[in-house]
Amino acid sequence: MALRAGLDHIEREEDGTATGRWGLFTLRSAFQPIFAFHEGKLHIEAFEALIRPFRDGEQESPAAFFATCNADDRQQVEELTRTLHLLNAGVCLPPDMSLFINIDPSVFTDQAIGDNTLRNMRLVLNSVGIEPTRVVCEVTENPTGSPQAFFSFVEGLRGNGFRIAVDDYGADESDIGRIRELMPDIVKFDAVWINRLMESDAGFALLSTMVKSFGDQGIRTVFEGIEEEWQIELAEKSGASMVQGFVLARPRIASPDMKIQEPAQPSDPPAPETASPSRSKSGPGARAFGRRVAR
Repeated sequence: MALRAGLDHIEREEDGTATGRWGLFTLRSAFQPIFAFHEGKLHIEAFEALIRPFRDGEQESPAAFFATCNADDRQQVEELTRTLHLLNAGVCLPPDMSLFINIDPSVFTDQAIGDNTLRNMRLVLNSVGIEPTRVVCEVTENPTGSPQAFFSFVEGLRGNGFRIAVDDYGADESDIGRIRELMPDIVKFDAVWINRLMESDAGFALLSTMVKSFGDQGIRTVFEGIEEEWQIELAEKSGASMVQGFVLARPRIASPDMKIQEPAQPSDPPAPETASPSRSKSGPGARAFGRRVAR
């Protein structure tokens, strides 16, 4: 697919951010921080890009938006949202932060799609001054359109400096197979699965063993869906590399002031997600993305 197809649906706002248009929907990027443990404290290491659709000025769920996209349009929608996130990352994120973007393997039905996707990603990143080494391509659990075409695409990503992550890992046979096939740099553990394991000593022991096993292979781990402070403590004890969740920070609509955020204090609440597509600046209560673990 030509990059032009994605750009035709993108507009630039006065603050420099990009907005997508698809049918009746206005599409905006949101970025959620991912925190790494360092010397007993949490520091922002990366952001995950998420799509936020609006219709008639009201925010709707991503699932509701994607449900309106027919199969024939899915590839173009993926190109649009990915391009939107990369453009906004160049405007909004600090230059030392990594960016996680979702990759849907179901749209890669032939070699040409992967080749064009890789070329387009490189073009957009070059235009906004982001090195591929900052980008983590997060492979979702959707079925692969063509395994040969998709794995060729993944090898192309890796060869160009992109990093690979496996999303929603839950230790099922299919998940273990994805690890073997993709040999990722990062594994993101499924939120429901890790929360269930954290509720018992035996479950936590299993979780810690799996984290260590990945670490021994040079694979970093992310615990998603962290919503309670006690879960942060257990994540650190398990040896997890990074954590992500609402107790730390909610996603925020892309805004240039993300580059100048000051560190949060332990007592600060997580910043709320901006809900209006016309609002480009955060309010006084949303100055920080998250907080450090209180000791």
